Amino acid sequence: MHPADHIRGTKSDKLKGRKVVLGITGSIAAVECVKLCRELIRHGAEVHVVMSKDAQTIVHPYSMAFASGKPVTTEIDGRVQHVALCGDVPDKADLLLIAPATANTISKIACGVDDTPVTTFATTALGSGIPVIVVPAMHGTMIKHRAVTENIERLRGMGVRVVEPRMEEHKAKMPDTDHIVSCAILVVGKNDLKDRRVLVIAGATEEPIDDIRVVTNKSSGETGVEMARAAYERGASVDLWMGRCDVEIPSFLNTTRYSTFKDLQELVQGVQHDVVFFPAAVSDYSPAKSEGKLSSDKDSVTVTLKRNPKLIDGIKAKVVVGFKAQAKMAEDALVAEAKRLQERSRCTFVVANRIEDVQKGRTKVLVVAGSGAPHRLEGTKSQVADRVIDIVVRIL
Repeated sequence: MHPADHIRGTKSDKLKGRKVVLGITGSIAAVECVKLCRELIRHGAEVHVVMSKDAQTIVHPYSMAFASGKPVTTEIDGRVQHVALCGDVPDKADLLLIAPATANTISKIACGVDDTPVTTFATTALGSGIPVIVVPAMHGTMIKHRAVTENIERLRGMGVRVVEPRMEEHKAKMPDTDHIVSCAILVVGKNDLKDRRVLVIAGATEEPIDDIRVVTNKSSGETGVEMARAAYERGASVDLWMGRCDVEIPSFLNTTRYSTFKDLQELVQGVQHDVVFFPAAVSDYSPAKSEGKLSSDKDSVTVTLKRNPKLIDGIKAKVVVGFKAQAKMAEDALVAEAKRLQERSRCTFVVANRIEDVQKGRTKVLVVAGSGAPHRLEGTKSQVADRVIDIVVRIL
């Protein structure tokens, strides 16, 4: 077994059974392609790599052969690899992903020129109707060239998905690997939330005790990020409202930050979405805030807490998914808590778990709806989020 097979599907099966051709051209960003290839495999993809001559001066084909577990195409020969993988043939590739794409490659594809292995694959893929994603990477002055910008728009007109680069240090840099992988999943995925508006409310509130100190909780926000990512990858228009969190928020998610209970209370007045996920850890109580800083010289300090209303109770949408987290509680008691939440808030169903069943990146949950038996889900948070989306899609 090749080492690539040991990691296949370890993060999710969103690309299981999908054949992805990764085209690499001569940008210095090609150094990121080993990581990109491995991430595609971790989501289940079978990856085949094709490289231009210039790309081979930056990343050796041996590296990509190791990363993919497949022979690397460095020139078109008698095997006619462009036809075998991207032609109008049985078992053709599901996606051609060109990352990084130089100004030279972009302009050649836009004009139908195919004088490198990568551009030959692109011409064949576009002719056979295979989806194509292009990820530009070049110096900032190059992407501002009128001909390059026009050729990018020309590609979009051909149905090519162009992933916007990060403009940093006067350069058009490839976005992070997670962004590119999520775009690949979106393009070849189920798209069963297309034209749906999804809101994810996540993270922890921070309630001020004084002008310096706050009361908060241990929520990492990771579940909310994975719910938002999963909805995006299924074609939804996603809004993420995020409080305090310990995880990186993907740059491609439309994110609004909040801090306190009052901040979130104001935000929920504007909910106009088809689906709402509410994994946020909202403070049940808020302290009466003191001005300035409470003295640290006293042996004890009394903080008075005032109960907050349950914000989920007022949210209206076609589907509202509540979340209930508990600690050191028997399963039957946890299910009872989830049912009480569902009855009180009239949410569609509740995802419940115990904090001791949560690890970084992994979780075990119960999906509770009505009087039926709870449905158990376990795996990476990405896998569990995707299964929860499956339930929502069936309801819609």
